Amino acid sequence: MGLTDVLFGRKKLKGPATERLFAISTARITLEAELNLKSAGAAAVVFKSQSSGEFVRSENELTQLLEVTSVQSGSKVERKTDSFGYDWIVVRDGDFEDLVTTVHLIGDELQSRGFGPQLLAATFKFEDRGGKPVFWIYGYKRGAFWPFVPTGKDQERDNAEELELKAKLEKELPIEQDLTRWLALFDAPL
Repeated sequence: MGLTDVLFGRKKLKGPATERLFAISTARITLEAELNLKSAGAAAVVFKSQSSGEFVRSENELTQLLEVTSVQSGSKVERKTDSFGYDWIVVRDGDFEDLVTTVHLIGDELQSRGFGPQLLAATFKFEDRGGKPVFWIYGYKRGAFWPFVPTGKDQERDNAEELELKAKLEKELPIEQDLTRWLALFDAPL
């Protein structure tokens, strides 16, 4: 960071921490065995798209790579845009390890093409025995997870259950300690 950056309040954003994403693979055992949360077979990478030609070219290359990956792993991949203008690359796969690997691949590819700052989060959908959704969200900038439990009423979340999940998985997952950074993704197309 240079003097002009300090004077004008600009700072370089830290690159995404993609490797810590794999912690969800080992935490899945606890999620299933102790918390009765099963993978819904869906996950996504959320990012802010840009209109530059280079970004469009990179996304086209990523789409081609994902098509090849989906053939090998059996994952189904689709792209959606939410009401806030964020793009979602949604991955569906019954094999949780393939799901995590494909999500990691998407994040790595976007980062390697210079678009790491546009990565917002990866989200993994789980369901309890009654079919209620529980999301584990991975924030790329901070390299940490947090739970998101929508109540199903408007845009309300179950804070008590989120804090309980945090306490039960702190030893297995890198958990975001600053609760003000726990984004709610009500618009998740999963």
